[in-house]
Amino acid sequence: MRQKTIDIVTLGCSKNLVDSERLMRQLEAAGYRVTHDAEHPCGDIAVINTCGFIGDAKEESIQMILEFAAAKEKGRLEKLYVMGCLSERYLQELAVEIPQVDKFYGKFKWQELLTDLGHAYQGKLSQERKLTTPSHYAYLKISEGCDRHCAYCAIPIMTGHHVSRPMEEIVAEVRYLVSQGVKEFQVIAQELTYYGVDLYHEQRLPELVEKIADVPGVEWIRLHYAYPVHFPTDLFRVMRERKNVCKYMDIALQHISDAVLSRMQRHVTQEETYALIEQFRREVPGIHLRTTLMVGFPGETEADFEELKTFVRRARFERMGAFAYSEEEGTYAAAHYTDDVPEELKQARLDELMEIQQAISAELSDAKIGETLQVIIDREEGDYYVGRTEYDSPEVDPEVLIEKSGTSLQTGHFYPVLITGADDYDLYGQVETL
Repeated sequence: MRQKTIDIVTLGCSKNLVDSERLMRQLEAAGYRVTHDAEHPCGDIAVINTCGFIGDAKEESIQMILEFAAAKEKGRLEKLYVMGCLSERYLQELAVEIPQVDKFYGKFKWQELLTDLGHAYQGKLSQERKLTTPSHYAYLKISEGCDRHCAYCAIPIMTGHHVSRPMEEIVAEVRYLVSQGVKEFQVIAQELTYYGVDLYHEQRLPELVEKIADVPGVEWIRLHYAYPVHFPTDLFRVMRERKNVCKYMDIALQHISDAVLSRMQRHVTQEETYALIEQFRREVPGIHLRTTLMVGFPGETEADFEELKTFVRRARFERMGAFAYSEEEGTYAAAHYTDDVPEELKQARLDELMEIQQAISAELSDAKIGETLQVIIDREEGDYYVGRTEYDSPEVDPEVLIEKSGTSLQTGHFYPVLITGADDYDLYGQVETL
């Protein structure tokens, strides 16, 4: 009997990617051949893991579903299934609008897909995944959902309340992944700092990070998506003391104007934000902060935006992204505020903010010239080996380019690299010793 192929397509964030990897492991165990984000999908069955975060992401997900629906209508596809955040939020509407889809599963019920294919979910494989990343790093999801109800954000509508995974379960997954060759862990959650409150009645992120750091073979741990209110300050000690905990923190701050922060329902002030950044830099020397900021939130004035520009100049974030406000149905902002900042003004503010950050990034990159940094090699590309430092997360942060000439490096291995040059974002270097 011919082995059937299932094409998995993942849209959106790394949290979705982890779900796809878990599903892929189950499908392979059930006897299927599985591809992920294939350039030319040609499987018998397709599964699309959707994103529903903002307008552009929803549009991309719907367009992808329609493309596969068309392929099914032409007889090139036997079955089409959809899971993920968009499916969770609009399950009934999508089922009516796109009847070519055999079933929509939402975000948390993808295990039913196995049953519908005639196979049982194998609990003994619950810690296992088929990695779609290079084999030396993996994303590690420690919780689902979010109990922060920021005015602009639809994610809690889709993911529900914060649910922490038990510590023992997470550490068991780390041990398994290390046994498969993983050295670097990107610890992710919708909101890291709330970890443990539901299970243990207190914030337990510092303890969890220490337990992960204690697992032999864990070389780098990098933390993503923290929240500034009630930050667990014992984490500063952990980052200082544990050499395998990267001096890196991804903490979305969104804005700095007290007026905007209040309307956003962020429950933090400008003064508290500046104080937290100062504490990070004082307690963890050399830390690289990544943040995300928003422009064009309803009611954002020129004065508010000037405060935001001043903030970017003063804080000098090592890593920064920004986006324009997009009204999301069902959110507090959509119900209570008028989206009154014109789209052209939003874009102009976004461009201006990123121009400021680009200059800061260039200065900070130039300052690394002459330093020797530990670099892990991710891949080969053209005439270069491409790697990252502890300050760089995959996909979103700068990379280190090392010329191949006369050098033989292995993917997934660490090397001391002398930084010899920089552009606005990426670094250039040469291996100092082998």
